[in-house]
Amino acid sequence: MTRFNEAMVPEVVQPFWAAMQRGEFITEAADGVGTYRKKGARWIAAAGGVRPRRGRNLKGRCLSFAEREEIAIGHASGESVRMVADRIGRSASTISRELRRNADEAGRYRATSAHALAWERASRPKPAKLAVNLVLRAMVEEYLALRYSPEQIAGRLRREFPGQPEMWVSTETIYQSLYVQSRGALRRELTVCLRTGRAMRRPSRKVGQRKNRIPDMINISERPAEAKDRAVPGHWEGDLIIGKRNLSAIGTLVERTTGYTMLLHLPDGYTPEQVRDALAAKIKTLPAALRRSLTWDQGPEMRDWKAVRVDAGIEIFFCDPHKPWQRGTNENTNGLLRQYFPKGTDLSIHEEAFLDAVADELNDRPRKRLGFAKPIEQIADLLAS
Repeated sequence: MTRFNEAMVPEVVQPFWAAMQRGEFITEAADGVGTYRKKGARWIAAAGGVRPRRGRNLKGRCLSFAEREEIAIGHASGESVRMVADRIGRSASTISRELRRNADEAGRYRATSAHALAWERASRPKPAKLAVNLVLRAMVEEYLALRYSPEQIAGRLRREFPGQPEMWVSTETIYQSLYVQSRGALRRELTVCLRTGRAMRRPSRKVGQRKNRIPDMINISERPAEAKDRAVPGHWEGDLIIGKRNLSAIGTLVERTTGYTMLLHLPDGYTPEQVRDALAAKIKTLPAALRRSLTWDQGPEMRDWKAVRVDAGIEIFFCDPHKPWQRGTNENTNGLLRQYFPKGTDLSIHEEAFLDAVADELNDRPRKRLGFAKPIEQIADLLAS
């Protein structure tokens, strides 16, 4: 018997997919339906990145999982069929049929097992065209191996078989047959023949559709010119280094003129609230002369940047997307830090004292860019002021 899982609940899954198609991020789409990012990512992976058709219109003809929970409660408490029907706004015959079909042999009714049974019973998918027409499928696979795009394949087939609609196939059918394995047509490994080479489909978004995670951010182009030439100390670059399975992180701050490094302790995660508090507290340990500006990438952890600016008294600017060289000093330092914090490890296990010791060790290394002076030597007088 098929086991129950939340992917069978359209009133949860379909609003999640609708949010993804509107341009939301996985975290926001998952929060909107009361779940978490990892589960949302699993739903996307299981569906090959293609929104499921079942339950998309949510018309309410079939019993929902919430209604089955109400039926289970009423049945267990001894309510009559009519009482349950009146309470949830369904006919008595619907409730009676549901109990007859989906209760176990002992007459017990559980919402999860009943929903799984109904889900399995309702699965009557139309056979995919490429699963039925083996000649057509062989031609599509041959063209994919030649690295034709699905659009080129669809167009070429219409040209080669102008009077044979059974040998035509749409671009979307090819994509769905590749990415939705339940359709049982094309092999998933053929996705490497596509130009993207992606094993999972990504939703297409129009320019500007995805809403910005950082409200009213100030672009790096507005940063003072003195920060670019490194002549004046006090301009910082920041980022996170991420741990195993994206579950932990350490914040990094690097001063552009001296290369002086500080690390943020984030033992409980890196939500915007956690980063905001840790970042403001760390910056406030610096003298005012060293709090001129901070440049960060457009990560969602900086959503509360305005609070940091006010609390720590520092101007904050954001890099352009996909341009890490705009924080070159920080990127280089993060590479050095991977010697202490390898990729794929849990970063939450490190105590704050260890992070401070690592930063001290980096700051005590001579740097070629500084004429083999040490960052701690370059910044010592400023820190003492």
